[in-house]
Amino acid sequence: MEQNLKKPPNPSKGLLQSDELYQYILETSVFPREPEPLKELREVTATHPRAMMATAPDAGQLITMLLSLVNAKKTIEIGVFTGYSLLLTALSIPQDGKNCYDTDTMLVQIVAIDISRESYEIGLPIIRKSGVEHKIDFNESEALPILDQLLEDSQNTASFDFAFVDADKVGGIVVYDNTLWGGTVAMPEELVPDYMQQGRELTIKLNKSLASDPRVQISHAPLGDGITICRRLY
Repeated sequence: MEQNLKKPPNPSKGLLQSDELYQYILETSVFPREPEPLKELREVTATHPRAMMATAPDAGQLITMLLSLVNAKKTIEIGVFTGYSLLLTALSIPQDGKNCYDTDTMLVQIVAIDISRESYEIGLPIIRKSGVEHKIDFNESEALPILDQLLEDSQNTASFDFAFVDADKVGGIVVYDNTLWGGTVAMPEELVPDYMQQGRELTIKLNKSLASDPRVQISHAPLGDGITICRRLY
């Protein structure tokens, strides 16, 4: 008997209408300006069985611009994986951070948090070769305990200029990655692969929460797997 069931769509990292159009953007605007260390890390990450977890290079290009626009000096990143977005942040921010009250005091500039160090170790040799490891404080932990520790120190209040994924802070910019979850947020639930169901549900809840939060200005950019840029208003 002929089957009329629709084939489930294939979730894609690039969400443009065609792979050719996405590749055009990468080859004309992204790859020509991608620093060599990022290219090397991207190629290494491509061999990882969970390579889809990495920040898409076109999204990374926008993050680099945002870091420059806000003149970011101190950032926080939750969810590191092999470190593509971490490396691009370390390459983008100034070489050294100075405490405005004590110009002789060097500050770690990027607080990085991930529940596993294993994937980070893949990118670490490239980060070291790039000469930016000194900017990074990597924490193998769930995010909330580290965030709570940061908030206990009053010097951290309003001190972060940029956060990738999430952070409790005042001012600056927070960027959430994977906010289109492979395009599944717009799929009928019955067509979503089982392994993406939970993430889809959580992503939809996050997107609704951000859209209804009057404290932030948002822009949902269809780059890579979707990134949502939030600027706190008050």
